[in-house]
Amino acid sequence: MDILQRLFSVPKPVIAMVHFPALPGRPAYDAQGGLDAILARVRHDLHALQDAGVDGLLFCNEKDLPYSFEVAAEIPAAMAYIIGRVRDEVNVPFGVNILWDPLATVRLAAATGSSFVREVFTGTYESDMGLWSPKGSEAFLLRRQLDCQHVAIFNNITPEFAHSLTGRSVAERAKVAAFFGADALLISGQMAGASANPAFIREAKEAAPTVPVLANTGVSEANIDTLLSVADGAIVGTSFKLDGYIWNPVDPERAQRLMEKARAIRARSEDQYERE
Repeated sequence: MDILQRLFSVPKPVIAMVHFPALPGRPAYDAQGGLDAILARVRHDLHALQDAGVDGLLFCNEKDLPYSFEVAAEIPAAMAYIIGRVRDEVNVPFGVNILWDPLATVRLAAATGSSFVREVFTGTYESDMGLWSPKGSEAFLLRRQLDCQHVAIFNNITPEFAHSLTGRSVAERAKVAAFFGADALLISGQMAGASANPAFIREAKEAAPTVPVLANTGVSEANIDTLLSVADGAIVGTSFKLDGYIWNPVDPERAQRLMEKARAIRARSEDQYERE
């Protein structure tokens, strides 16, 4: 688990999503509000999450529906601009994710000084966006070419909106992703906001015991105890939002409650480790 300790300095870190509103060129883009409206939302959510005590942040173009396997240049450009505007206000480690383009994600990480990236880097999938074969090997090479080898690879091996085309097990996918050099493995539910399956988290951990496994979707006050009892950390988005609705702004009270629960779970885990 050294990578999580190195990045976040705590066991079982909670990484909070900073969901960008739709970006320029995407169907839901607010042309009237423009980049200023995006900046205002990102800044609000960023501060609410940090005030709640999250351990890390993950900037993502979540509302760029429908998602693309290769995004246009204006997407990483707009994200880099917004992240640059708030960079001095970020006081925890942060990562980036451009759905679903690993090359654009690595480029954005290099441009913004990110500590990690989240994407799908391995496998072939039947998905709601069409057949999906991510350019993972090219992304690893690009990371080297851009001299950002320090950027950790968080590989989502059970991506949302998709199923393995060949029906390969979670264990098989975990072994290969670890062998190919992933720094952390992510287990997701069917879509954003849907809980990851604890059994799949266990399966991935057993198959790749030297690589941390995080719950990637659907972590809430109701299930965080269950998920963090098996996962090495969590990425949380929807549950931090007003009324638990993905497109709403972050609700500071919900964020505070969930993080209080996460810290209590972490403290119990540390006590148990010390006793053993």
